Amino acid sequence: MKRRPWPFRSNGSRLSTLPPPKIDGRKEDERARKHRTTKITTIRPSWISPCRQIHSRSISSSSASKDGGDFTALPYDVLTKIAASFGVADLRTASLVCKSWCDALRPLREAMLLLRWGKRFKHGRDGVRPNLDKALDSFLKGAARGSTLAMVDAGLVYWESGNKDKAMALYHKAAALGDPAGKFNLGVAYMQLQAEPANPKEAVRWFYESAMAGYVRAQYQLALCLHQGRGVDHIDMQEAAKWYLKAAEGGYVRAMYNVSLCYSFGEGLRQSHRLARKWMKSAADRGHTKAQFEHGLALFSEGDLFKAVVYLELATRAGETAAVHVKNVILQQLSETSRDRVLVLADKWRALPSGS
Repeated sequence: MKRRPWPFRSNGSRLSTLPPPKIDGRKEDERARKHRTTKITTIRPSWISPCRQIHSRSISSSSASKDGGDFTALPYDVLTKIAASFGVADLRTASLVCKSWCDALRPLREAMLLLRWGKRFKHGRDGVRPNLDKALDSFLKGAARGSTLAMVDAGLVYWESGNKDKAMALYHKAAALGDPAGKFNLGVAYMQLQAEPANPKEAVRWFYESAMAGYVRAQYQLALCLHQGRGVDHIDMQEAAKWYLKAAEGGYVRAMYNVSLCYSFGEGLRQSHRLARKWMKSAADRGHTKAQFEHGLALFSEGDLFKAVVYLELATRAGETAAVHVKNVILQQLSETSRDRVLVLADKWRALPSGS
């Protein structure tokens, strides 16, 4: 079957990866935080300004006591800054180290309770009625206790209510304490500011720092900037493909779709139809509408009509109008029993979990 050049149009729209980024109101998965590692980098990408080069720092447990130092003697203010971006699990673990750490981290443990209540008030969970004022109050109290997670959520409430200055101040504070979501939201803010000219270069700087910390949404947005030439000196498809792949491996569905296209057409990555199929199916199985359409077409071209029509039915239900005609053509070639099975499978289908 003849393939269309990338990016192609299916229902009159460009790639689903191209809408402007959104401020992130969600924290990354706790397991991803546990296994995230970052190293100091000494190589400066050509698209980062020399005077604003960012170095990500991490403390290696293997080097913690090389000189005989005792981490239990850390000053309270230093310890709380280190733990400012900890989630509940990491905070509990750190609190068990010794009595000194347990005492020092008490404000952050209180912040976790306030953060939980804030989310209940914001989203109306656990029998609590939605109340944005109470949500903001809880987030701000958690932020006052040093939690970057609470700072990001309070900043999001301010941003959504139009108070951009207060939101930016909280994002800056969270970013200064090393929170990757705070850095990402700061990048989005600089990309979208309307009160003053947007600053794409500054946005890319923050996307890069967050991406280096392993934050998949930042990795994806950084790849988009490199792909589109926004906030950088020139388009760099090899670098863009590298960050798309990192985000895809981290579970970000839109990145999976773009990685598939990169492999399919040899854009930034060596051409590989096998890997293109693998990532297209991964995106389709996680609910990416265009990926379901594309994967359905690929199965159809290989003669696997039954599986093809299932994916095309899913794409149709999600609003991919280009899938309708092909699906109907295939359905005419199937028996009535097979057509009924297609509908049953589509009704039972559930998307695999993802990081998007």
